[in-house]
Amino acid sequence: MPDPTGPSLPDFSSLDRGRFTYLPVVPGRLEFALEVRRRILAERPEVVAIELPETLEDVYLNAILRLPQISVIFYNDTTLGAKSDRSIYTRDKGKDDFDDDRSVYVPVEPADPFVEAIRSAQEIGARIVFADPDTTERPHVPDTYPDSYALHTIRHAEYVEAYRLYPAPRTPEIEKFAQAVAWKLQGADPVARVMVVISLNMLDPVLDAMEIPQEEPARRRREQLHLVNPHPDCLGEITSEYPFLQERYEAFRAAMADRQKDAVADFKKVDRRRVQFALFREAEKSYELNTGDKIHAWQRRLLAKYSRNLAIVSRDLTAALFDLTIAARSIVDENYAWEVWETASRYGPQQTGSDIPTVNISGDEIWLNTRRIRLRRRLPSTKRRMGRLGLKPRKKEQFPGEWASELNGANICSYPPEDMVIENFGRYLKKKGKSVLSEERTTVEPFTSSLLDGIDLRETIRNWHDGKIFVRNIQKVHGEVGSVVVIFDEDRDGRYNYLTTWLGEHQNESDMAFYSTSPFDHLIGPGIGRAEYGGFLMSLPARRMYDVWADPDYDFAETKAERLLLAGLDYSIQKYVVYVAATPPRSVFRNVAARFGRTIVYVPIGQLSPVTMKKIRVVHVLDGYDKRAVAKDIIW
Repeated sequence: MPDPTGPSLPDFSSLDRGRFTYLPVVPGRLEFALEVRRRILAERPEVVAIELPETLEDVYLNAILRLPQISVIFYNDTTLGAKSDRSIYTRDKGKDDFDDDRSVYVPVEPADPFVEAIRSAQEIGARIVFADPDTTERPHVPDTYPDSYALHTIRHAEYVEAYRLYPAPRTPEIEKFAQAVAWKLQGADPVARVMVVISLNMLDPVLDAMEIPQEEPARRRREQLHLVNPHPDCLGEITSEYPFLQERYEAFRAAMADRQKDAVADFKKVDRRRVQFALFREAEKSYELNTGDKIHAWQRRLLAKYSRNLAIVSRDLTAALFDLTIAARSIVDENYAWEVWETASRYGPQQTGSDIPTVNISGDEIWLNTRRIRLRRRLPSTKRRMGRLGLKPRKKEQFPGEWASELNGANICSYPPEDMVIENFGRYLKKKGKSVLSEERTTVEPFTSSLLDGIDLRETIRNWHDGKIFVRNIQKVHGEVGSVVVIFDEDRDGRYNYLTTWLGEHQNESDMAFYSTSPFDHLIGPGIGRAEYGGFLMSLPARRMYDVWADPDYDFAETKAERLLLAGLDYSIQKYVVYVAATPPRSVFRNVAARFGRTIVYVPIGQLSPVTMKKIRVVHVLDGYDKRAVAKDIIW
């Protein structure tokens, strides 16, 4: 047995080696950025060495100064081959773009652990060393890591140890790169405590290379390094962590810098699963605002379950943005998937105007093996498929409040194509109402001398054992349908506070009274508002209807729906009034209708197509007739 009083052997599993403390990380992952910041602030080393090329030091530090705005560094490299683990991508370029044939793109984003190491080191006044001498391209090492979300349940040391149990095979390129990094580290301040932030897949090669003195490698010099400002619209494609998560991380950093007391609550803001829940919730608000549809509880449960299953298929604990978008499209629809993607790609600090060039970069220019998903709000018809496919570009305000400044309140009008759709729907409901009455007056009787209105097959088969044939006797319905009332929501919670009556513009257009959400609270264009019907009344002939909502004759009504029904009975010049709703009207309205000499025909809303009702429920209100000229380019 070894003498316990003798000299102790070094612990080769420890990451504290003399004056060097090694902090392995997974590049581009938020949880490791949190760990880097925690360790640097706790241990306060005098030198922080980062596995980044020293040739990029100046431009990288300039990019750090621009944070929280995200930057992209790019430069030409004719020697570049495979994709590196630092999210560097090469692509062939035309001769007019650059002198060389290939370009390297390096995003500088807040949630990257190397970026956080630089920022935290600057915060404590530590010296920063870029530890990659940039002798050759960084060797391609398998970058398959366990999901970094595991750091919420296990310690960083346990994560690292589990990864090191199954080391990747080494190549001469890996050894050469590790020796170059070791030479740089060995030349650091000989008396200072050094924290080395290094990629987890390069940890062991560098540790081995540090055991022997290294010779200075042949380094190269880079020129034409460019720093650009990526356009806010492209951030969702080019960043390692989606921008919605990175914005929350930046807010968490600011809160910690201010030393707020509720640190636990702030930390929950960057918990990946909680952020995904917040992402779905924010997207749901936009979805309801833009489409008028609601996400139901069963859909939320399926979203959580399906996104979890997609993560399991990818051998992760949490779903990536692509999987979240797939889940949104599969469980709800493409409109909701688009809202999820748009919300996740939103990053408030990023601006289009900058002191450096702003460029719109696609994900294919940054990453290899990208996955694609096509999202379309509507499927184009066969005759339009030779034209431009995909989403219709949505116009955006150049500055907040631009569209609101177009409102003058002088008059409002509707959008004519929507008028045609709703008028056709009204005619369909009138036919539907008459068919309901006809069904109610239809009798079935045994065949004697006449087939009447045809054989009733169902009743005949039911009584086949009697050997009789049954025929249908349909009684003719005398009278027409005058008014149509459609109630989507009785609004007992007061959500639909916009009450309007407007008149038909010509003889074939109905007078209309409706209640809806406020259209000008959701502007989609200059003076163009989008709202959701709670209910509406349509009546012909046109230009007869006074303001239904101010008429004292209808004060008997207890709800907005009942007021519309009373007005429909009052203004109908025909015998029948169709009432479409989830529940029939109160029985007292049968007596009221009889006094008017009218009959209410109730049609359950569940009998109608949900797709059609979804389309009908959205209404656009234009602040003036002059807005019709631009509405066709905005309303989708």
